[in-house]
Amino acid sequence: MKIGFDAKRAFQNDTGLGNYSRTLISSLAKGFPEDTYYLFAPKQTNRYVLNGLPDLKVVVPAKPVHRWLRSAWRSRFVVSDLQRYQINLYHGLSHELPFGIHKSGIRSVVTMHDLIFERYPEQYNPIDVLTYRRKAKYACRYADRVVAISEQTKQDLITYYNTPAEKISVVYQSCDPIFEQQWSDQDIAALRSRYQLPEQYFLYVGSLIERKNLLGVVTAMNILKGSLDLPLVVLGNGSGYKKKVKAYLEANGLTQRVIFLNEQVRLENKELPLLYQGAAALVYPSVFEGFGIPILEALWSGTPVITSHGSCFAETAGEAALYVDPLVPASIADAMKLVVENPALAQQLREKGRQHAQLFTPEKCAAAMMNVYRELTQ
Repeated sequence: MKIGFDAKRAFQNDTGLGNYSRTLISSLAKGFPEDTYYLFAPKQTNRYVLNGLPDLKVVVPAKPVHRWLRSAWRSRFVVSDLQRYQINLYHGLSHELPFGIHKSGIRSVVTMHDLIFERYPEQYNPIDVLTYRRKAKYACRYADRVVAISEQTKQDLITYYNTPAEKISVVYQSCDPIFEQQWSDQDIAALRSRYQLPEQYFLYVGSLIERKNLLGVVTAMNILKGSLDLPLVVLGNGSGYKKKVKAYLEANGLTQRVIFLNEQVRLENKELPLLYQGAAALVYPSVFEGFGIPILEALWSGTPVITSHGSCFAETAGEAALYVDPLVPASIADAMKLVVENPALAQQLREKGRQHAQLFTPEKCAAAMMNVYRELTQ
């Protein structure tokens, strides 16, 4: 079978959607080498190293006009290239399919990660919301199968777009296999020394936007001031909301206790597991997510997780996390204090986390996706 992918994010995105694309494509290529995989990308970069992966063929725009209009090629004109390469099935890995694919005779799958822009449109540029909605509605209407990365996302697809439940397959995602490796205390200490990190710290990973609730975490730290003064390492970028958080820190004398790591260094991808493994806990009290990949990265790393009730979080973390009310900073503070002051509980969370993470191995996720493909093509 010839399987094509929208590989823009695989080659151009360092984080969430890029990691999802790279991990899935690589896992499929390794697990099912009898098939041939075509990566349709506006341009090829060195973000995705293809060495050692069988039967991965990269297709970039060939016509000069398409090289000038790469976005238009990806969203529409790529269909003619899919036909030229006789692709049997095309997978849009991030919420969209090229317009016109439903007339091409090529079977199609689209992965829908979330509909957060529908739930919280006020947190987006209105034009972006209209663009996202147009692409997502087309994809959900015309895809032969819609893949949701969680039951939460499946329910949102039914609620917001009236997508038939029988058309949706829930296929959980994995994370980069580098998080499976357990590093020594000496390696973790070397990372701390290299980036001048404290010996103990909480970790926040994610964009600095309102929904992800960093302000709730630092408010919890203010509640704990004097009884638990563990610093917080923040890995993520933002603008307006970040200024709001920094203003709160300054007003409450907490500026020195929060380290915005992206302002100081650029971590290599291979260093991220050490950052997780050096943390007392991942604090992830987001209000809403489609899956919450940092939770899974922490579980693989053996890092205790503090996350929210509701949304998809119980799907991702199972019984391997402490759950809080994200809108009540005192609830977050209680969990932060508990995980530090109860080493036996922290160890139990580490063990449960690594065990629960086995549900989301790259091999299992690739096999589930291949079942979707074969149902459509056989």
